[in-house]
Order: sequence, then C-alpha cells, then structure tokens
Amino acid sequence: MKPPSTEISELSAPPMAATNRRARAMSGTPSRLNDFYELTKPRMNFLVVITTMVGYYMASRDRHDWPLLLSALIGTAMTAAGASVLNMYIERDLDKNMPRTRNRPLPAGRVQPIEALAYGVFLGVGGVAILSFFVNPLTAILGAITLLTYLFVYTPMKRISSLNTVIGAIPGAIPPMMGWTAATGVLSIEAISLFAILFIWQMPHFLAIAILYKNDYAAGGFKMLPNEDDENLSITSRQIMLYGLAMIPVSIVPSMVGLAGSAYFTVATLLGIAYLSYGISLAASRSRTDAKKLFFASIIYLPLLLAAMMIDRM
Repeated sequence: MKPPSTEISELSAPPMAATNRRARAMSGTPSRLNDFYELTKPRMNFLVVITTMVGYYMASRDRHDWPLLLSALIGTAMTAAGASVLNMYIERDLDKNMPRTRNRPLPAGRVQPIEALAYGVFLGVGGVAILSFFVNPLTAILGAITLLTYLFVYTPMKRISSLNTVIGAIPGAIPPMMGWTAATGVLSIEAISLFAILFIWQMPHFLAIAILYKNDYAAGGFKMLPNEDDENLSITSRQIMLYGLAMIPVSIVPSMVGLAGSAYFTVATLLGIAYLSYGISLAASRSRTDAKKLFFASIIYLPLLLAAMMIDRM
C-alpha cells in the first residue's frame, strides 16, 4: 500500500512544507487529531481507496451494491491505514535520521510509540474484521496478506536488500483485486490483470523517488539501488526503462481478456509510450530533473489509464 504518498507535496515545495510544519509544531497548532491522521498517510491511502473502487466497478458491471462497496472501501482503507501507522511505529527511530521524515508525529515526539502501536493494531485488525464480516472471506484474506506483507516482509527488507521495492509493490497492487473480489467473491484473470498494472506502474514511480531521496534513504539506513554509487544509479535507470517498456503490454491485457475494448487499447498504448519516454530520458541523463519529471508523469499516467478503462467499460 505504498503508491503516491506524502512525497507528492514534499517534491513540490519541501523547504516551505518543512518550515510550515515546524512553525505549527512550535505554536502548538497541530492538534492530536491531526497527528493521528498524519500517521495514516492519507494521501497514499487515497490511492488505495480509488484503486479498490476501480476494481469493484470493473467487476460489478451494472449491479452496484452500495452497502457492500462502502464496507469494502472502509475495510480496505482501515487496513491500509493500520499498515501505515505500524510502519511508522517500526521505523520511528530511523525516521529521525532523515530530513524528509524527522518531523513526523512519532520521531518528533508528538505521539507516543505505545499510542501509535495501539492505534495501528486497532485499524489493521478492525479493517480485516470489517472485510471478513461485511464483505467476504476472500477479500479479508487479501487484506490480511497486504497488511502482513507490508509490515513483516517489505518493512524489514528495506534495511536488508534493494529488492524491497519489488516486494513493496505487491501489497501496493492488491487493492484493485480486493475491489474485484468484493464484487464477485472470486479471483479471476481480470483481477490479476489489474494487479499486474498496479505492480508494474509502481516500479518506475518508486525508483524515481529512490533517486530523488537517495541521500535521505542512505541516512536512514535503507537499501536503495541509487544510494551507493554511479554504477547503481545506472542500474536503476535501466530498470526504470525496462519497467516502462513492460508497462505497455501489461496495460493492454484488460483488452485481451475482455475487461475493456478497443478504445481503451488505443489510449493505454499511447499513454504507455508517453510514460516510457520519461523513463528513457531518465536512463539517458540520470539526472534528478528527469527523475522528478518521471515521478510527476507517473502520478498523471495512472489516473488517466484507470479513467480510460472505466469509461470504456461504460
């Protein structure tokens, strides 16, 4: 449940954002409620809710069970929020070492660790319970897999191996499958095609972030490919280009399995070529400027692709 998060606002104006947060902290303005809200990484989890809704919409055709959809969205959002809170709890000491994260509620001392732990467990367990009782067991299982993978595989791997990005993309790609299973109660090739789109999309997105924040990640002890030397930056750039290339065939699979039609096929192909072009530019220049362009291209590409799919489905 990693996809676009607070990095969006931090990339646009990090110094001013940090100054404003410090000013609010000194003035006592940030309420306890706001701090607990920030722990859930709301901007990141907004994408989780949206992709869950897309999965439900694509599966439900004209049969919209609004109470079921609401339960699925609430349960998924709570599960994702719980994962975010517990991730911040686990990494609270590491966050102190990174300028980008040191003013978060836990490293700044505005929320106590025991409070965050209880809050995260409540959200995570509560979210899976809602999915189990009000949606269906399969969706609850997917939610539990997402939560456990994020916390007990991805989070510790960030300090062990640069493969953490690949592992982290798995829980980030599960929400549209949860929307699908909420509507149908079964997994299918269509649901897997949605998972694949989210999985591949995340790789250029987060590798671009790794380039932009390589010094922060190094200070926090996180193993990211661009952290060490120019050779690793070259490897990262080539990986970004290859994932961008893979995005084109993966994005048209919904047309191949009957989930979308020819209009979507055309739009997906054109969007994929545009997305790839930013990856090629970054691979050629290896510059922060092109990494930032790719980052913003990624957060434009995905909503356009999903919107095209939903419109075509209509």
